[in-house]
Amino acid sequence: MDRPSRRSNQSGFDKIFRLASLGSALLVLIVLAGIIGSMIHGGLPALIEFGPSFITSSVWDVQRDQYGALVAIIGTLTTAVIALVIGVPISIGIAIFLTQLCPAWLRRPVSTTIELLAAVPSIIYGMWGLFVFAPLFAKFVQIPVSKIVEGLPVFGTILYSRVPSGVGVLTAGIILAIMIIPFIASVTRDILDQIPTILRESAYGIGCTTWEVVRHVLVPQAGVSIIGAVMLGLGRALGETMAVTFVIGNANRLSASLFDPGSTIASRIANEFNEAIGLQLNALMALGCILFLVTFAVLVLARLLVARVKTR
Repeated sequence: MDRPSRRSNQSGFDKIFRLASLGSALLVLIVLAGIIGSMIHGGLPALIEFGPSFITSSVWDVQRDQYGALVAIIGTLTTAVIALVIGVPISIGIAIFLTQLCPAWLRRPVSTTIELLAAVPSIIYGMWGLFVFAPLFAKFVQIPVSKIVEGLPVFGTILYSRVPSGVGVLTAGIILAIMIIPFIASVTRDILDQIPTILRESAYGIGCTTWEVVRHVLVPQAGVSIIGAVMLGLGRALGETMAVTFVIGNANRLSASLFDPGSTIASRIANEFNEAIGLQLNALMALGCILFLVTFAVLVLARLLVARVKTR
């Protein structure tokens, strides 16, 4: 009698567990659908009013109710790319150092420091960037570089600052790079730690150098996970608000110079959402929809890259 009763109880618990798991998954989908639906509902009037020109126009005039998302879209993508270009090599270098080269007595302090950086609030990064980093960046980078490249083709446009204040697109990208380094480095370090030691020892045993072990053993084994870590950092960079709002300059103009101020989707929403009404509010909601689509596109790209790596 005990065995059938026990099986019946287990079957009942299994059903409850399955229903609870299904409910949790459905709850996430419902919340996501609600967020998407509310953004589309709020942004639809602006998309209908301006049509495709909402994406291709750089005009953002609150007085005349004329809105275009091009400047914010370009600023978002540019700062995210700068953050990846700077942050990814440093993050992977940190992870390799901690797992392959770091002395045992130094590993824990460095790892703890990296994890503490991930816990720093974004507004602290923004304040530090505006009051400490930006003045130093203007004095030691913007002014000297602008003097060197002035009048040169290409570089005289990309790296020239008319008003070297320290804030700008490149400054925002550097701050974002500092912010995403702890996430990418921590995930990559954990993945490299999980690679079987016998693989590394075998490579060293046949005479491989540390570089060859990293290049031909560790990176191929952890390639999929490293891509996931990079995409995690990219998602953080695309959606970051407060830190970027402090240091990007919040100027609605297109400029070929990385030293000039600009804006991102998140920073524009943060700056104007509090006082927005009517069509301006609809335009900001439409910007939120565009940011969601950009993030979704990044997720799809990550899936494609992971699938490609797995098939090799």
